[in-house]
Amino acid sequence: MAPPHMASVPAALRRAATLARWYPAAMFSSGIVPENKPILVRDFVRSALYDPNHGYFSKRSGPVGVLDSSIRFNQLDGRSAYMQYLDKLYKKHDIAWFTPVELFKPWYAYAIAASILRTANLSVPLKIYEIGGGSGTCAKCILDYMMLNAPPKVYNTMKYISVEISSSLAEKQLETVGEVRSHLSKFTVECRDATDRAGWGRKDPRPCWVLMLEVLDNLPHDLVYSPDQVSPWMEVWIEKVNGSSQGSEVYKPLQDPLVSRCVEITGINEEKVSVRDKLSLAAKGVVSKVFPKPRRAWLPTGCLKILDTLHQALPSMSLIASDFSYLPDVSIPGDRAPLVSSKKDGRTLDHRNYLEAQGDADIFFPTDFWLLEKIDHDCSGFSKQQKNPGAFKPVKTRRTIILDSAAFMEEFGLPLKTRTKDGYNPLLDDFRNTKFYLSVPTHNKK
Repeated sequence: MAPPHMASVPAALRRAATLARWYPAAMFSSGIVPENKPILVRDFVRSALYDPNHGYFSKRSGPVGVLDSSIRFNQLDGRSAYMQYLDKLYKKHDIAWFTPVELFKPWYAYAIAASILRTANLSVPLKIYEIGGGSGTCAKCILDYMMLNAPPKVYNTMKYISVEISSSLAEKQLETVGEVRSHLSKFTVECRDATDRAGWGRKDPRPCWVLMLEVLDNLPHDLVYSPDQVSPWMEVWIEKVNGSSQGSEVYKPLQDPLVSRCVEITGINEEKVSVRDKLSLAAKGVVSKVFPKPRRAWLPTGCLKILDTLHQALPSMSLIASDFSYLPDVSIPGDRAPLVSSKKDGRTLDHRNYLEAQGDADIFFPTDFWLLEKIDHDCSGFSKQQKNPGAFKPVKTRRTIILDSAAFMEEFGLPLKTRTKDGYNPLLDDFRNTKFYLSVPTHNKK
């Protein structure tokens, strides 16, 4: 089943055009699983979602929905009236998904702008990067907010850069932002893949902000497997079964650098144990031989890759990310397992095996925000300091906070603007399975 707030929209509920930008055609194989060549699970996920010929999003490449005007929530009686209004919008626009920034414009983006304005160093020109800018609504609304609420110098000198791999979406963003002529001198689109370090050019030590709104949920993940409670973790690879379009799993010792590093960050292979733990492990080893219980863990290697790139290119960046923190009724095994769903004859089918995703199903991951925090610290260099502390205790170079979306909106936004007549507030009530992650640099630099 889809997350609770998804019931009011078509089952796919994915930002097809927004997320299909991420991986250029050269990165894909000619099919979901190539012949005679095993691939890592992250490459399978990438191909199943984004392959230009077979991928789920490529087959559903219609534009992300853009509302003609803001929803006037204070004119709606309550939840039922809101759901009916939303249903009419989806039928009118014939799209799969309106992003929260679109449904709640301008208030959703205004809250993000307010959080930036409250904490930014205004003595230097404000620079904002947005990864996954969709139709440009977030960019326009943030620029609107700065024009209306920031000191004139902040708006006049700021730069807003959208990192966008789709030329058609880049054009749409320029059109949206260009509705206010003065915004155009502050806004640019760079058509490139955000994970490619070369695209960022030389390291820029100046402060800036990076926005990633609902980007992490469809990034490629890897999978590791252990046959019992004590055996070492192994990488999962996919190879094609003879005479079948579907692949099967192959297990190999950890060797891929990205997978090995992600395993280390998660701590699932931790070897430092106490005497009591050693006795417990010994007992567990005996039990595992009699009652073996296979283990699986999904690893956000796509997230690790992009954060690595960002920290290398923009070491003084402040980051705001938002995404789904959990997904209910996931039937696929493993920690942080995805929801894999397809739609047939108007009905949603949740798959129990991720290998059934052959370009006709979405693969949608929850974000473990505490793991995201560990990855962020690792990419900033904190873990390297821990291993080589020298004479001083290592100090974190990032200050981070994780907030439920409702808490973020109540702190930085205007919740009254999205409340209906009877007090129901879809922004606060229907997005309980989403969170915001804020990460800013400290002055603890060596």
